[in-house]
Amino acid sequence: MNFFRLFGRLKSVVIGMVHVKALPGTPGSTLPLAQIIEEACQDAEIYRAAGLEGLIVENMHDRPYAVSVGAEITAAMAVICASVKQTCPLLPLGVQILCAANQQAVAVALAAGLDFIRAEGFVFSHVADEGILNACAGDLLRYRKQIGAEHVQVFADIKKKHRCDKILAASSGGSMDVIVAICLFALLDAILEKMKRKVEHAVKIPVLVGSGVTRENVKDYLGANGLIVGSHFKKEGHWANSVDPDRVRRFMDHIGKLRE
Repeated sequence: MNFFRLFGRLKSVVIGMVHVKALPGTPGSTLPLAQIIEEACQDAEIYRAAGLEGLIVENMHDRPYAVSVGAEITAAMAVICASVKQTCPLLPLGVQILCAANQQAVAVALAAGLDFIRAEGFVFSHVADEGILNACAGDLLRYRKQIGAEHVQVFADIKKKHRCDKILAASSGGSMDVIVAICLFALLDAILEKMKRKVEHAVKIPVLVGSGVTRENVKDYLGANGLIVGSHFKKEGHWANSVDPDRVRRFMDHIGKLRE
């Protein structure tokens, strides 16, 4: 299984989010690209030292997000991802480019030597804060084939992050590599757990919990193949803050004991 070969385990893989600062050209941009790269690599090193099994680099601070992503964002993300890869060469590394810039993410993954992308809008179309997002599976997989990036796995959200409506597990003909079950800020742990169970019963590929995991509730999700953790690793548990090394270490110590 590709997931096992990538991470070395099949259950409760912990993947940390590297939320890069607002990139040049976006409304919140204040930092030179060199400093953005330096801070992203520092976050990655904190995660590596704490024993995380994987990382995702994401332009989370580029708010408000746009459906059309400029070439400057793709170029910046390629440079940032390559630097993070150099900092943590042995960690499986993925990228997500908001909003739903999945072809650009595949291109960045290929250029920077990454292992996977996290894709919004892989299947289903829906209305988001950025506007209408259409399904991209057909075009994305053809593009991945055309540029010779078939080794880059697709971790596909069931629905766009920060949304939680009807949960429909569609495998798109088995063409995605991993399904990421997400819920709007983990409204209720019970909802997230129910969602995970429904998805696991519907598909035969790895299922990740994509948001809402904390030190307090992680015991409920050890059966998931992976846990993508972002906000909980930040100071005061807020996604926009810097990574808190103590929170990361406490989480990893705790999940290590639970795994035993």
